[in-house]
Amino acid sequence: MPIVDAHHTVEPEQAGRIDRIVQELTGRSRADVKGLFHHHCVARNDIECLNPGEPVVAGDIVRVRHDSHRRYHVPPPERKQAEFGLIHEDDDIIVVDKTAGVLSVPTALNEGNTLLDLLTARIARQRRRGRAIAVHRLDRGTSGVLVFAKHQRAADGLQTQFREHNVNREYAAIVAGRLRSSTGTFQSRLRTGKDLRRFSVPDDEPGEDAVTHYRVEQELDRATLVRVTLETGRRNQIRVHFAEAGHPVLGDDKYEPAAARHKRWKAKRFALHAAVLGFAHPLSNRAMRFESPLPPEFVQFVAGSH
Repeated sequence: MPIVDAHHTVEPEQAGRIDRIVQELTGRSRADVKGLFHHHCVARNDIECLNPGEPVVAGDIVRVRHDSHRRYHVPPPERKQAEFGLIHEDDDIIVVDKTAGVLSVPTALNEGNTLLDLLTARIARQRRRGRAIAVHRLDRGTSGVLVFAKHQRAADGLQTQFREHNVNREYAAIVAGRLRSSTGTFQSRLRTGKDLRRFSVPDDEPGEDAVTHYRVEQELDRATLVRVTLETGRRNQIRVHFAEAGHPVLGDDKYEPAAARHKRWKAKRFALHAAVLGFAHPLSNRAMRFESPLPPEFVQFVAGSH
């Protein structure tokens, strides 16, 4: 195979973008030059370079190793998956904006096309080592921000933060009726029944401690938009606490479904959205905070309540 291994030391008058040096070295078209970067053919000072616009200065050594008989195409942009939007990705974590109706991880029924499946496939397409590892999850009917680890060390760091309640989680919810107070806290012990439904039990009975704080954002037509923060992240915690208080999340067909119906909530999901997720990066310890805007069905419902 006619492999060409060319290198060039940048002269002072050539300082600028690295892709121009690559084009001079190879004589290829601009499109092919971009393809060389995508296919890992270019290095600057013996470090792989993927950015055609990376600057070079006098003394830098640019190296290009390529097949002179091959065309190097840049593939079309990856089509955005309907199941999620990509918010952030690095070598250790992936942060996504989940669409309501999508499972975070497989259940006992082994459903496919979960976020875990999709992100694992994404990593494989990128020909990178690692896999998607779930460290927390959202209910199928909940949308919003989720973080996945890409290797076990990152997963361990994130799981420790979730276990020690050092993660900032804020949700937006539209609940039935109007709350008596503009701010409040629900605190109970949650237990799981045989039908997998969650419910609160007296403090002296076995269960998981659950603490939910809320503040009223806007009073609506027979409903209320609230912002919810969690001290604990128990399964179904928000849904159970508001339902037991007589203000179930709109559209929730599991907890107080009759009271959760509203003539103007037409969406086939419940009105719960993970709006903010904040944590320390599991390797660098850098503070990170990600937000997801209110989904269109929330915006439309709020607008129609004026």
